[in-house]
Amino acid sequence: MNTIPSRTAAPGTPTLRPTLHLDRLGSVIAGLIGLALFLSPFVTYRANRIVSGEGRLLVDALPPAGALGTIVVVLGVALCAVLARRPLIRLAAASMGLGVIFPAVGFSAGFVTPAGNTFARVSPAIGFWLLALAFALIAADALTRLRFGPWGRLVALGIAAGGLALLLLSGAWNDLSLMKEYANRAESFWREARQHLWLAFGSMAAACLVGLPLGLAGHRIPALRNAILQGLGVVQTIPSIALFGILIAPLGYLAANVPLAAALGIRGIGAAPAFIALFLYSLLPVVANTMAGLGQVPADVIEAARGMGLSRRQRLFQVELPLALPVILAGIRIVLVQNLGLATIAALIGGGGLGTFVFQGIGQSAIDLVLLGALPTVALSFAAAIILDAIIDLTQRGAHD
Repeated sequence: MNTIPSRTAAPGTPTLRPTLHLDRLGSVIAGLIGLALFLSPFVTYRANRIVSGEGRLLVDALPPAGALGTIVVVLGVALCAVLARRPLIRLAAASMGLGVIFPAVGFSAGFVTPAGNTFARVSPAIGFWLLALAFALIAADALTRLRFGPWGRLVALGIAAGGLALLLLSGAWNDLSLMKEYANRAESFWREARQHLWLAFGSMAAACLVGLPLGLAGHRIPALRNAILQGLGVVQTIPSIALFGILIAPLGYLAANVPLAAALGIRGIGAAPAFIALFLYSLLPVVANTMAGLGQVPADVIEAARGMGLSRRQRLFQVELPLALPVILAGIRIVLVQNLGLATIAALIGGGGLGTFVFQGIGQSAIDLVLLGALPTVALSFAAAIILDAIIDLTQRGAHD
């Protein structure tokens, strides 16, 4: 806290008094919190799952004591966002805010729903999502200032995942419409989740098996480099839905004329065109980053390895690939996050995945069914990005040691 001379002090003997510094980001977030708390509905109540609902402010969505306690905590977090400078205090405040509003929105569902009414639906409204966004921004800002290493970020992710799992297992959200949609589709949810993961991770693995040798070939043979990158760049320009449609005809013909293809499940619609499309989209980041990673290996390091008597194969696996690994992993990170999102669209051609619930919800005007597919997809992409970022940092440290 800085100080300035006091105007009431005698000449020649200035006294110092503190000046108040407001955090700029925290001030913006505090305004967002005020908007969410007093002007935006905390939950939406609907008579059934498809009709439009009415919003309830936080003061109306919880019992008086619960509403007062929640408001006090939320305002305390806003005050910390504006005044607190220490990252640990800001992180603790954001964690406390998230730890209060997430159970609160679940408890509000039981409070606003009439006793014995099994048709009513209660969903988190814009006020809840704004509060969650505000607290997440404070936490992200604090974590950035703390400059956690890769292990610290993984621990933070584990704590967040554990807290979310505890919330869901505790039953605090059971009365929310989102969890009612899950309860009605629990078996199909996990089946589609497995399909989603298989499409995303399977296509990524196939792209690595093909893309790494292609990248190596482009690095070793300059004449091939532009041809490979330009060809894969053309694939990236094709919209995903259009690519799915393009693959339907040749795969349908293949299934009709090649019994083995039909036996393997290759058809014009379904998982096969979705998998192939994701595979094709995945190739460019893997190939380009492989070329870039191998290209940045210092020439004197390669010469030193050659002087030690290492063969070309030994230099590749013992020197070049380990040094290029962080850049290659960065490409794989792009692919995995991209595929987890694009796999949602596979449901349009019968490929399954979490997108099934998204498009069912759109067709039925059921926003909670949309969220049942969208929220896990976002969570998976977020977790995958953090985990792979940590792995990249660890490999960079290993390459420099």
